[in-house]
Order: sequence, then C-alpha cells, then structure tokens
Amino acid sequence: MSGSVSGVKQMVSDLNKSLNAAIAAAQEAAAPAAATGDVKSYEKTVRKSSSDSRMFATDIGVLSKNVSRLNVVGTLAPNDNVDFYKFRVTTKGEATIGQVGDPGMQIQVMSKTGQVVADSNEKAGKAYDSFRSLQRGELTLDRGDYTVRVSRAKGESAREQKNYALQFTMGSSYSQDYDTIAKEPRKGDSPFQLSDNQQKMLDGLNQAISNMNSIPSGQTGTQKLMGSFNLFV
Repeated sequence: MSGSVSGVKQMVSDLNKSLNAAIAAAQEAAAPAAATGDVKSYEKTVRKSSSDSRMFATDIGVLSKNVSRLNVVGTLAPNDNVDFYKFRVTTKGEATIGQVGDPGMQIQVMSKTGQVVADSNEKAGKAYDSFRSLQRGELTLDRGDYTVRVSRAKGESAREQKNYALQFTMGSSYSQDYDTIAKEPRKGDSPFQLSDNQQKMLDGLNQAISNMNSIPSGQTGTQKLMGSFNLFV
C-alpha cells in the first residue's frame, strides 16, 4: 500500500515539474481562443483502455467552431506505449492545438481512416508542417471524426513516465469548456468507484493545476491551457 501511495505522490510531483518546465520553455505566440460571456465548464474522469488500439480511443468530446474547447490531462506510465483519444469536428474550420508536459513526446492527429493529418515528429515531412500549422491555429480540419495518438518519441525509454496535457480549439472564441482526466487502467479497480489512491491522485492534480494561473501560447501550449482546469474535488 505504501508503495502505491508513494507512486501517486511522485506522479503529482512530476506533473508539477513538467508543467513549470513547459511554461519556461514556451516561446512562440499563437492567437488563443477567447472565452465568450459565461463559459460553461464540463468535467469528467475516465479510465483509459488497456488496449493499444485506436479502436479503443478515449472520447474527449465534440469540437465546434467558436463553441467548444477540449482539454485532456493524461500520463504514459512506465511500459505504457501509447494513448489514444478521439473527438468529432462538427464544422470545417481552422483548429489549434496547445500542449504542455514532459519533453520527448510525439503527438499525431489522424483521420477516421487512420491517415496521419499532423505529426509532431520533425522528420514527418508534410505531416510535421501540418502540425506546426495546427500549433499556430492555421490548419483546416474537415468535418468528421479524428483520433489523437500520444506516444514517446523515438529513442525515449519506455520505463520513463511521461505526463502531458493537450487542448483543442477552433475559431476565435469558445463558450463551452470540456476537461477530461484520463487515468491509467488499474487491475482490480471498480469502474464505478474511485480507489483511495486514485482520489489522492486527482486531488493532487487539482492542486497542481489550480496553481497554474496562466500559460503562454505557442509551441508548448495555449493560453490558460492548464489554468482553466477545475478538476474534481
């Protein structure tokens, strides 16, 4: 039991460090979407699938131009190879991605058929160019379903835990904010009730993220990517 509690505390500590490092590293500015009027916030905690198939991607919501903003916080645990998320675009438009977290991550956005639309790998050619456009809010996404693949960059140790947070917006404003906390699948956990250690982890994440008042826009994130989160208490 003490080992599990220690692991939770370490995860929270690592997230704090990675968020602060990401803020310090942010350099390029992109025009962030602005909140419109009274923003409605929606929060959920989910357990990721133990499968490494995109067919079991975690749903993070619907991306609607000038309506919704999608946020997800997750962790690649040691020997956890990949996380998949999915979202639906309701209207064609220019989308923006914001990212904070540990270095050595690879982010890929794929179409419904699995075609890579944008890739953070510098050696990915046109897909990398598209990812840079996505960071600047200049990549047009057609209406339809998309999958996000989060993995370690080539050469990164599979034994090293990676913490990350992603944000998607479309348009110049939003009125609905959707926050998803993606937990690691745990053997023996009830799908209907949080364990004590899971609750400790979420409380720690809440404290860590609530300390982040804002984050610069650009390559490693968009404005208030983490400061906008109000995680479960």
